[in-house]
Amino acid sequence: MLQSIKRSATLLLLLLFAAVPAMAGEVNLSVAASLKEVISELAAKYEKAHPGTVFVKNFGASGALAGQIENGAPADLFIAANNEWMDYLKGKSLVDRNTEKTFAYNALVFAGSTNKKVTSMRDLAKLDKIAIGSPKSVPAGEYATTAIRNAGLEQQVQGKLVMAKDVRECLMYAELSEVDGSFVYRTDALQGKKAKLLFTVPQQLYPRVVYPMALTVKAASNSDAKGFFTYLKGREAKSVLQKYGFLLK
Repeated sequence: MLQSIKRSATLLLLLLFAAVPAMAGEVNLSVAASLKEVISELAAKYEKAHPGTVFVKNFGASGALAGQIENGAPADLFIAANNEWMDYLKGKSLVDRNTEKTFAYNALVFAGSTNKKVTSMRDLAKLDKIAIGSPKSVPAGEYATTAIRNAGLEQQVQGKLVMAKDVRECLMYAELSEVDGSFVYRTDALQGKKAKLLFTVPQQLYPRVVYPMALTVKAASNSDAKGFFTYLKGREAKSVLQKYGFLLK
């Protein structure tokens, strides 16, 4: 009898713990890798003004983040680097479509530390290794492959492309001279120490880089997540975005 009571008490405790939501004030962020510095700075500013709020930040390729959210990873706010992965989660009813807003814009560039003269898309043919994010999950890689295709350079770069897990890994390859150059965002290239911005990819070759953001359905009861989401639409957030080179229009 005593053992039965103990088992029942243990089961009750487990059920109570399972029912407890995430720590009060905790906000889980799933954000495109290229926004790491922006979101880290804004989260720190927000925490300072709202001492009870704690951020758990997850940066990576938009497709990988969307997959994690789909598989149950904790997330209150999702910011992607293209509309495709936001639309994917909307289709799964995992983000609140009524909260979706455009956070910022960016531009695709080619950066590297090569001594070869590289000033336009046509110069890619003379390079040996070119890094791009894996197009299946990395928006920057998808933008890059679209630009290559529209420029008629698929054959010229065949066998030269080195796939990276996200845009930051692309920049790292360029920084370490493991490739001649990488397709990254303008904001990433501006942070390069060895790799320099070699040319800007003509906008007519690929869709405009857009960062949509939305609260997840799970964030419906998280007032801290809602507060931070509102903050990201404000003046201070816009100022930080501009400081890092992001575009607002």
